[in-house]
Amino acid sequence: MKPSDIPFTTINWNEVGETEHAGEAGTATWKTIQFPGLRVRLVRYSKGYRADHWCRLGHIVHCLDGEFMSELRDGRRFRLTKGMTYIVSDEMSEHRSSTEGGVELLIIDGDFLSPNALRP
Repeated sequence: MKPSDIPFTTINWNEVGETEHAGEAGTATWKTIQFPGLRVRLVRYSKGYRADHWCRLGHIVHCLDGEFMSELRDGRRFRLTKGMTYIVSDEMSEHRSSTEGGVELLIIDGDFLSPNALRP
């Protein structure tokens, strides 16, 4: 199966198992669906969550509920609230997330966000 061969698929997130990931503070809970070259996650950050690392991977991150800060290694900070989305390709910026009150996110990432993905 190639990434472009994903059949029509529905996801009942209530039936997807959770994994818990400790942050520098708080926890992240992931419900993950994996396809070849594509990962789709429903992610909840607990109150007071702060990522324990700077991430260099690309993502499409959509805020479903709550709010969070996305901090770039260069010092810029972006506050995202319900209904907002950010997009970044692999290796384009180091970033990490934090939230005071908790947040629910839909995160999509995969091979298509690689800088070489669209090059022949």
